[in-house]
Amino acid sequence: MNMFPQARGRTFVTAKHKSTRKAENMILIKTSKGDIKIKLYNETPLHRDNFIKNVESGVLNGSLFHRVIKGFMIQGGDPDSIGAAQGKSLGGGGLKNEQGMEVRIPAEIDPTLFHTKGALAAARTMNAAKESSNCQFYIVHGNPVISNQLESFERRKDMVYPEEVKATYMREGGTPSLDGEYTVFGQVVEGMDVIDAIAQVEVDRSDRPKEDISMRLEML
Repeated sequence: MNMFPQARGRTFVTAKHKSTRKAENMILIKTSKGDIKIKLYNETPLHRDNFIKNVESGVLNGSLFHRVIKGFMIQGGDPDSIGAAQGKSLGGGGLKNEQGMEVRIPAEIDPTLFHTKGALAAARTMNAAKESSNCQFYIVHGNPVISNQLESFERRKDMVYPEEVKATYMREGGTPSLDGEYTVFGQVVEGMDVIDAIAQVEVDRSDRPKEDISMRLEML
C-alpha cells in the first residue's frame, strides 16, 4: 500500500510551542537541485533514532524523491526507488528486518510540532494507530494559509494554534490539515530554495518527477 500524507482531521489540544530545544542532530540531504540541511527533533526520539540509523547505514542513498506535489510536499525514502525505471509505480516500499518483516515506527505526534513549510514528517499507511513508515518521509512545501483557514482548523480539531505558529503559517505557508495526523520529527534549516526547486519539477500522473531526483544523506 502506498504511504501518502492526506488531509484528515483529528481532535487534539496544543501545548505551548517550544521556542528552546536541546541541541538537535543535523542531517544533510544532497540532491541534484542542491543541498538540504535538516535538524531532527529530540521530542520524537523513535523517529530521530530510526532516521539516524538509516542515514548512517547509507541504505537510502540513491533513493528518489518519488512523489512531488507543488504546494503540498515532496516525498522520498522508498528503497524500491533506487534504480527504478521511469514509469515504475513507487511509494509502497519499506525496509525489512532480519525476519523479512517491515517494522513500523510508533506514532510520536507531538502537539507542539507543526506542518509549517520545511517540516520533516514520516509517511505512513492509513493504519488506525498512525504508525509511521520506517524509511519514507516527506518535507512540507505548502502555500501561505489565511487566518480564516487556520480558524477553521482550530474549530475542526478543537485546538488553538500559538500566535507564532499562526504567523509562520500565514507568512511562509505549510499544510495545517496534516497536523495531528502524521509525526513531524524535524525541520529544514537551510535549503528551502531547494525544496521550492524540487516542487517545481514536471511530474507524471502518479506525481513522480519526470527527471529523477536522487538523494544522498549524511550526518553533520
